[in-house]
Amino acid sequence: MYKQQIDSYFADPARRAQLVEHISRLVRVRSVREEAKPGMPFGPGPAAALAEGLKLAEELGFSVQNYDNYVGTVDLNGQDTALHILCHLDVVGEGTGWTVTAPYEPKEVDGMLYGRGTDDDKGPACAVLMAMQAVKDLGVPLKHNARLILGTDEESGSEDLAYYYGKEPYAPYTFSPDAEFPLINIEKGSYRPVFTKSWEAETATPRLKEFHGGFRTNVVPPEAECVLAGLSAEAVRPYCDTTAELTGASYELKEEGDDLRILCHGKGAHASTPEEGNNAITALLELLCTLPLAKVGSTAALHALNALFPHGDWGGKALGVAQSDEISGVLTLAFSLLEITETGLRGQFDSRVPICANEENCKAAAEASFARFGFTAEGGMQEPHHTPADSPLVKTLLRCYEQFTGQPGKCLAIGGGTYVHDIPGGVAFGCCMPGFNGNMHGADEHTCIADQLTAAKIFTQAIIDLCS
Repeated sequence: MYKQQIDSYFADPARRAQLVEHISRLVRVRSVREEAKPGMPFGPGPAAALAEGLKLAEELGFSVQNYDNYVGTVDLNGQDTALHILCHLDVVGEGTGWTVTAPYEPKEVDGMLYGRGTDDDKGPACAVLMAMQAVKDLGVPLKHNARLILGTDEESGSEDLAYYYGKEPYAPYTFSPDAEFPLINIEKGSYRPVFTKSWEAETATPRLKEFHGGFRTNVVPPEAECVLAGLSAEAVRPYCDTTAELTGASYELKEEGDDLRILCHGKGAHASTPEEGNNAITALLELLCTLPLAKVGSTAALHALNALFPHGDWGGKALGVAQSDEISGVLTLAFSLLEITETGLRGQFDSRVPICANEENCKAAAEASFARFGFTAEGGMQEPHHTPADSPLVKTLLRCYEQFTGQPGKCLAIGGGTYVHDIPGGVAFGCCMPGFNGNMHGADEHTCIADQLTAAKIFTQAIIDLCS
């Protein structure tokens, strides 16, 4: 009913310029979770990003509220609320390997806007704000309110939403543009145990002295490093060349007195799609297990880890948890964190489990595999999320998507946990168009400005249809 008016509204070049500027304002704020401070439950960065987001919304004429720096809300009108739209302003760490621009210095190149958060999730938040602005500017009469919820802890467990929904009720309809189009109604569950092993310190050489890999549980580690005692760069280099051909990773050697530091460079990716990255932890383990190390506790641990997590095993086959179903797909696994010292190790992997996974065929199976090597594993499973494809919300959103893209709308199942994972009846809806890869969580993260404008059109129609 409003398609022509919406198309005309967004055809104004000023809209594009405004969207780029709004996204850029938010990207310039480094909003990685850090140690809590008074009044800042997730540290200064997320709080600053929330303040900037709410300031932006106020400048557009919306009523806002800050819920103790956990979330902020932006209301379209004063009616009772029918729709919640969930976006988040926190981001993952910047990592390394950026080439187009620095992570927090947004830059447009060939229609793409680069910077940390452009794709996940500051860009989509701005597209929603623009959609709300469009509904208001077009003077569309609504019977209900749409509320944008700007969170600050999606990347670290969504404590922000738990806080908000501990104070406020759920809305009849909820969607989050924290994924991709057409629409995601099934999200896999997760299993992220922490595993440990200890041993007595030994002095025999050559041996591993320390190992550091990964910086976030939900990110395939792009880098890992270790320190060896008793081996030279000259002795290790041939092993690096051979292993690099096998893993596709690169190895850098630095002699530090009597020690040798090895830096492994892989490729980062979201833990839900480990096949899109190149895991530096497993690539470095692969190298270390080829070296003539002394038979000490750390060496045995390296070989155990390499057996449990061989490089390129993204499905948990070696761990004994591989499985799949027709509705939600295959189990995926990313070995994302590992620290090894002279006396022990602590590691963690991120597994996205299908609907068929349960305590017996996943958690118990993994713990049994760890036990064979003397490891201890702790941690539970998160249930999958499923909203029926024939729900009114799903049907409405897919109709809006088809109206502005001309493409058939369909439901998808994914491994990534979106912002609606724990919201009854919620779905993920946008902002990435099918086939687009913005390198979310990796270096040179970016968004397509034209796609964000199309998403804003879709959201405009969705707000009208769900709140009229």
